[in-house]
Amino acid sequence: VQLQASGGGWVQAGESLKLTCAASGILGATTLSWYRQAPGKQREFIASVTSGGTTDYRDSVRDRFTVSRHNAKNTLDLQISNLKPEDTAVYYCKAQRRVMPVYTHWGQGTQVTVSS
Repeated sequence: VQLQASGGGWVQAGESLKLTCAASGILGATTLSWYRQAPGKQREFIASVTSGGTTDYRDSVRDRFTVSRHNAKNTLDLQISNLKPEDTAVYYCKAQRRVMPVYTHWGQGTQVTVSS
């Protein structure tokens, strides 16, 4: 399994950004997720989509973040609107499968920096 995150960058507060995770080698029943890790903080869950299309969000970002999965292309997008300085972090995608063969894989991350 390989995960390639892209779309990060330096933006002004209030702007929007779309991150994309390109997944290869994943099997069925794999959940794709976005996490982020701000400087000096623990990595935290942002949003996920199961292979069946069920979404889940961190409550604090639900109103500004939209996750979407495109199974035909094996991509996971994260649309972020009204960016805030506290959204500054490295954003990672994760692929997890809880049935055999079980696996968890992380991508390399993409940096998002929001200036006020």
